[in-house]
Amino acid sequence: MTETLTSAATTPGRPARLPLLDVMRGVAILGTLMTNVWIFTSPGAEWAVLSGGQGEMSFDSVPAAAESTMRLLANGKFLSLLTILFGVGLAIQYSAAERRGAPWPGRYRWRALFLFAEGTVHFLLVFAWDVLMGYAVTALLVAWLLTRTPKARHRVMWWAAGLHLALIGLLTAGLLAEGSQGGTQGGESVPPEVVDLYAHGGYLEQVRFRLDNALDFRMEPLLSFCLLVFLFLLGVRLFRAGAFGSDATGRRLRARLLAWGLGLGLPLSVALSQAGPDLFFLDRYVAGPLMALGYLGLTGALVERVRRPGPLLNGLTAVGRTALSGYVVQNVLCVFVSYGIGLGLAHRLDESWRPWWVMGLWALVCAVLMAGSTLWLRRFRTGPLESVQKWALRH
Repeated sequence: MTETLTSAATTPGRPARLPLLDVMRGVAILGTLMTNVWIFTSPGAEWAVLSGGQGEMSFDSVPAAAESTMRLLANGKFLSLLTILFGVGLAIQYSAAERRGAPWPGRYRWRALFLFAEGTVHFLLVFAWDVLMGYAVTALLVAWLLTRTPKARHRVMWWAAGLHLALIGLLTAGLLAEGSQGGTQGGESVPPEVVDLYAHGGYLEQVRFRLDNALDFRMEPLLSFCLLVFLFLLGVRLFRAGAFGSDATGRRLRARLLAWGLGLGLPLSVALSQAGPDLFFLDRYVAGPLMALGYLGLTGALVERVRRPGPLLNGLTAVGRTALSGYVVQNVLCVFVSYGIGLGLAHRLDESWRPWWVMGLWALVCAVLMAGSTLWLRRFRTGPLESVQKWALRH
């Protein structure tokens, strides 16, 4: 979905680009990799998330503290930011359709369905923890809600938040009860055959493994559906309130988001991450969205202080303008570097190399994406996958 992962282009009938949105999308895309890179490089890779094979937060040594800090700052935070920005993109498309007098959702349904198909392919061929499928389903619902009254959207938004908090509360209570009864803390170890699959198995075997375990791998979009609805609608409200503008209103709203988001979210996330794995859901799905609002405000504050854009800001902007392509390409690169079907560094490098080589991989992939997207946009108006999508929807 080109226009939902990138902002509207400056063409007749569409609003001018909001530069800050592109930067934020770039930050969100590269930020999601801060979480996913630990998945790719863990024994058992994608399955390690379900088995608790990625380890617990620890600050007992410098390497452990470095890894834990990076994971704490990323877990659920940038994904929530990306979700909010997806809602913003949806609001932009609705506004453009309204100005043109075009029916809504109209052709947008086809965009959402095509995004679902892209997500399905990405899930099977690249990464089990794909977010595009969940975004596509949520987008269909929220697109319809945009035709309802503000009061109706407000009611759905807060009902979704309440249901999400109730579900996370129940899941957390279940984990705490299991722990108090002597259950396994932090999950079970990853089965050796799964570790071997990602270290030495063939590509088609990995695809088959994702397909055979599709229900397990698709559990997160189901558990977080209410959160997705809430964050989509929150993105719509923030956009319409002017939170992404360069005027005084935008700066004031972003300052509030920075203060409340980091002021509440950061200490809450630190406390929850230190309390043990039983509070994982609260950290990722409650503290994470709070900190995402803080990241939104922080990004705006930092961008405002830049007098002359340099390679970093230009690179983030380029990644934001090619966000769909960047999201997929970063996962493809990590698969190639980490799994046995490529360089296989996840099993070739022993524990003494962690976490430094993993953090280096994240930095390298970020640099490649920023440089590559910048060069691509010098010749083309949209990213490669965005171009494929536009071509397909025209035919």
